[in-house]
Parts: sequence; C-alpha cells; structure tokens
Amino acid sequence: QVQLVESGGGLVQPGGSLRLSCAASGSIFSRLSMGWYRQTPGKQRDLVAVIDSDDSTHYADSVLGRFTISRDNAKNTMYLQLNSLKPEDTAVYYCKARRSVGGFVTTGPEYWGQGTQVTVSS
Repeated sequence: QVQLVESGGGLVQPGGSLRLSCAASGSIFSRLSMGWYRQTPGKQRDLVAVIDSDDSTHYADSVLGRFTISRDNAKNTMYLQLNSLKPEDTAVYYCKARRSVGGFVTTGPEYWGQGTQVTVSS
C-alpha cells in the first residue's frame, strides 16, 4: 500500500508560479515511478509529467519548458514546479505512484492522491 498526499495548489495569476508536493508513505519510495496528472470537469485525466526511479523524466508537450518534475527520495516526496502558468493549466492535479521496473515500465497496483486544485486566473 502507498498513501499519497498532494499539497501546494491554489489561485495564481497568469504568468505566475506554484510548487506542488506529493508526500508518499507505505512503500520504498525510491523504487516507485511517480507522476503528475491533471483533470478538468468532464474530461479525462491527462499525464503532465512522470519521473522514474532512476530520475528519468518525461513531460506532456503542453508543459514542456514550463513545468519541472523532481523527487527527493530522502523525504519520500515528489514535486512539480509550475512556471509561466496559463489559464488552460487550471485543473485538479493528482499524483500517482506505481512500482517501477525501469524504462518507464511499471507493474502492480496504481496509487493516487486526493488531488489539489490549481486555478490560473486574473
């Protein structure tokens, strides 16, 4: 079992920045592939960024160059730095964890946090 708790969301003006955190417990964090997803009402949950157990990263085209995913294995925490925010970035942001076998391949059950709202508006 893995428990995930997101924090750091809020209201920010266009062009602003936020940092989201996802704290994990219940498993060996360093062996997990961790990802950020986002969802708006009536739409599917989309991948934003993922970081594998070896710190390899992958980003959605829409956030490349603006968002940065990172992890601190000593703190069992993953982060998402959101810069140059746009109104279309408004969504509930979720973190996900799954056991990594390398090369962004994962196995076993998926674990999700409860989500944190990010609103970009003037």
